[in-house]
Amino acid sequence: MANLTNKVALVTGGSRGIGAGIAKRLAADGASVAITYTKGLEAAASVVKEIERAGGKAMAIQADAADAKAVTAAVEKTVAAYGRLDVLVNNAGTAIPKPFQETTLEELDRVININFRGTLITTQAALKHMQDGGRIIMIGSCVGERMMTPGLVSYAATKGAVKMFTQGLSREVGARGITVNNIQPGPIDTELNPASGDWATPQIALTALNRYGHVEDIVAMVAFVAGPEAAYITGASLTVDGGTNA
Repeated sequence: MANLTNKVALVTGGSRGIGAGIAKRLAADGASVAITYTKGLEAAASVVKEIERAGGKAMAIQADAADAKAVTAAVEKTVAAYGRLDVLVNNAGTAIPKPFQETTLEELDRVININFRGTLITTQAALKHMQDGGRIIMIGSCVGERMMTPGLVSYAATKGAVKMFTQGLSREVGARGITVNNIQPGPIDTELNPASGDWATPQIALTALNRYGHVEDIVAMVAFVAGPEAAYITGASLTVDGGTNA
């Protein structure tokens, strides 16, 4: 696969889990890739080294998604290093599972600032540099469309906002051939949400396939949407959730 040869991609939150998988796949498809990370320098460096060992180009940039100046600078550093920007994957996100009534203001701010505000700011910064025909891809959540999981109220609200942001923005940038799409994962086996964790049993029970998904399931959809074959898909929320929302 070389669908992204000579393209440049920025993946936020790309040091682990779904973000790391996306970065590696886009690099394998030919893109030069920049990833952002908050604290995990070692993990981010490992992703970069793995891409480079496979013959790709990659760089890691420290940027907390809640820090407007940092994420804007990350976009600028990506363009400075690679000369252009073609694909933005807004993957950085967080959840603080607990009953809404017990959620503190600081926790609410953290979830909103990373999941939604950070997505807005990063996208706005990227659009100043994005090539015509570019790709903006959100990593939303199936709970942003249908909410059945207690303890994720604020998280679901931010992902619902990302869904509507996707739809609205697609109409503003469509004339440039830029597509904007929202990938909505269900339960995916990652370090943050392991298939063997305390939350796994109720999540599995909600799926039609009776199992967790794998990082590769999300990566495959992102790679498709980032590529030339998806040029007529925009404003869409593409759910990859094992039938959770069926």
